This record gives sequence, C-alpha cells and structure tokens, in this order.
Amino acid sequence: MFRSQESTIEALKERILQLKKSLNAVIVAHNYQRPEVQDIADFVGDSLELARQCTQVDADVIVFCGVHFMAESAAILNPERTVLLSEADAGCPMADMISEDDIREWKERYPDAAVVCYVNSSARVKAQSDICCTSANGVKVVESLPNHEVLFIPDQHLGHYISAKTEKRMILYPGFCIVHQRVDPRHIRFARELYPDAVVLVHPECSAEVIAQADAALSTSQMFRYAKASAKETFLIGTEEGILHRMRRENPDKAFHLLTTGLLCREMKKTTLESVVRTMEERRNIVQVPEEVRVKAKLALDRMLEVS
Repeated sequence: MFRSQESTIEALKERILQLKKSLNAVIVAHNYQRPEVQDIADFVGDSLELARQCTQVDADVIVFCGVHFMAESAAILNPERTVLLSEADAGCPMADMISEDDIREWKERYPDAAVVCYVNSSARVKAQSDICCTSANGVKVVESLPNHEVLFIPDQHLGHYISAKTEKRMILYPGFCIVHQRVDPRHIRFARELYPDAVVLVHPECSAEVIAQADAALSTSQMFRYAKASAKETFLIGTEEGILHRMRRENPDKAFHLLTTGLLCREMKKTTLESVVRTMEERRNIVQVPEEVRVKAKLALDRMLEVS
C-alpha cells in the first residue's frame, strides 16, 4: 500500500514539473500548506515573502498554494500574469469577518484614523484601506503613518500586539484567527512542564495572554530565522502545524513541538497535489480582481512594500 502511495505521489510531482514547463509557471506556497505541497513549490514563505516573490518571478503563470486572499494579492500586484488558485474554495475565516460595507461604516465612525489593513483580507477591503501590513511588518507600517489614530483591521490580536509597541491610538476591529484563538496560556504552562528548557514561539495572532507567557511573538518567517540562529535545541510552537515540516527540514538537529493539538487550518489543507495538477491542466481557478478594485488595493499593498 505504501509503495503504491509513494509511486502516486512521485507521478503527481513529475506531472507538475511537466506542467510548469509547458505553462511557464511558478508555484508558490504558504508555510501552512501540506508537506508534499511545500515540497513541489518553487518558493515557500509567509504572506510578506510571497507578496514580494510574486512581483519578481519570471513566469507567465503563478500557481498559488494558499487561500483566496493571498492569490488575490498576487493578482493585484501582477496584472500582466495569470494567477491560478490551486483550490478554488480555500478561504480564510478571518478575512470573511469583515466586508467592504463594514469597513466603510468603521471609517465613518473614525474619520481621522488611518486604515491599516492586515493582508488577511479581501481585495475589496484592501481597496478601502490606506496601507496593508503583515504580522512581520505591522509595527513598522503603523509607525510610518503621520496619523495619531489608526484603525486596524481585521485582526484584533495582531492589532493589540502592535498597540503595545507604538504610541499611536489603535482602534481594533474585532476579527480573529480561529486557529490561533485556540492557543491558551494553560497550553504554555503545561508544555513548559514537559520541556522546561524549550523556547516558546507564538504568532502575534494569538491572544495577549498567550503572548505574555511566550518567549517571543513572531511571524512565521521570523520563527524560522529565530530557530536557525538560536543555540537552543527544543522549541514549542504556537501557530498552524504546517510550519513544522520546514522547521524540521531546515533544522534536523533540533526538536519542534506544537503547544497543543488542533492547530490546523482546514482551509490551508484543502490544497493537495491532485488539486494542483487539475488546476494547472485545466488552467482553472483564475483569480481576477475588477480593475477599479485592483488599482486601489495595489496602492495599499505598494505602500506596505515600500515601508518594508
């Protein structure tokens, strides 16, 4: 059975290589994707890294292994290229917590506030924002603004994390990530009992109570750099479990454990090698953003990239 499964995976990988060549395509994948999907990608990274990478690729087609808002960002920044989302209905519950109408209503409530939009949001919400940010550059983005008041959307936890590092008045929209919301301070206390010498790294999308008990709150790209540079051998990780594949591969002499079970994003895991092949063979799931939305959203993304 295992040999048959292995041969199937190898056949799918070979087919993907053929399709990449015929389409002149590049494959990018988020750090939370399945291990076998990360392995076939030309580039694996976090939201900021992927946004940058998609502006630098020499390809006609970008195949995005991630969720819808990420592929939208690639399409916004690369209107001359075809962007295919490997799994059409892979979405983001956090991004769905705010709509174009919601942000208009909040902007009316706080007319003097600059709107900082976490990239985990739709193109239409980005188009209503002044600038975007990621978990890696949120503090830098907020500090770059002349406004004293900042309306931060849609993740309240990342917004709270940033608020502790700036003198700006932060107004937080009540969105959240359902995966990071599962991490509890009790998980850290229990994990430290099992691994007293371990370093605890959590994502800024976790609650303030969780961040207060961690050794560091970092984006996924920052976690990779931290683990590689650290002399420590054991790490307790508070983010989506897909990150462990690359961490273990890049640091074979170190041990990585999740803080708790259940840190799995079902939307990220919808992408499979089979869905990548079907998407490329049929050139389906083309991500298109209306031009009037794309132009406004691109301004917010471009400003973020300039600051970064």
